[in-house]
Amino acid sequence: MILSTQQEIPLAEQIQALQSFCIMTQNPATFSAIYDLDAILAKTELSTISVEYLKSQPEVAAIIQERYLAPVPDLAKLLTYPPDSLGYQFAAYLSENNFDPAFYRPREVKDDISYVSLRRSQTHDIHHIVTGFKTDAPGELGLQAFQLAQMKSPIAIAIMTAGIINFLNNTPELAAIMQYIYLGWEMGLKAKPLMAQKWEDNWEKPLTQWRSELGITQTF
Repeated sequence: MILSTQQEIPLAEQIQALQSFCIMTQNPATFSAIYDLDAILAKTELSTISVEYLKSQPEVAAIIQERYLAPVPDLAKLLTYPPDSLGYQFAAYLSENNFDPAFYRPREVKDDISYVSLRRSQTHDIHHIVTGFKTDAPGELGLQAFQLAQMKSPIAIAIMTAGIINFLNNTPELAAIMQYIYLGWEMGLKAKPLMAQKWEDNWEKPLTQWRSELGITQTF
């Protein structure tokens, strides 16, 4: 797996990238493998292309320049918000499924690429709620397709590819996955950029209002 790079990546890291991808083909939700691969992809031209594309959108460029990040959400507090609010819907979903709002690997923000990587992880479950994609295999890969359309994210390509390989011998599941990938791609092209949103400053806004403002008309 020889990666096209702007800096020379040691062979050991290229091998690690291949190993991480192989692990993901066995279980696409292996977080350690995803973050190991993402860290190596950050050193490639693919990530530069992704960030430059994001920065070509003024509202996304502004949040990247600001380096906007938010503290880990307080789920108990969000559950006191109105039931139709994004904050309540987000907290209720995570609480019901015993999900950790800080599930992602911490990393230092050193440049635009590392900022985008961290912010993408920080808002991953928010994107699930706003788009309506569930956290099962079709929903996860549908969201990755959405993010590929919106961000040209290289890790999204890797996760989708690994997921497709994982389900090659499961025809019904593969059919659902491919349908969701198609729908996610179409939704991502039509919607306003989710990366530009300061969700955490507006937890009280109704989820339906968020979707209307962002142009998300179909959810699952």
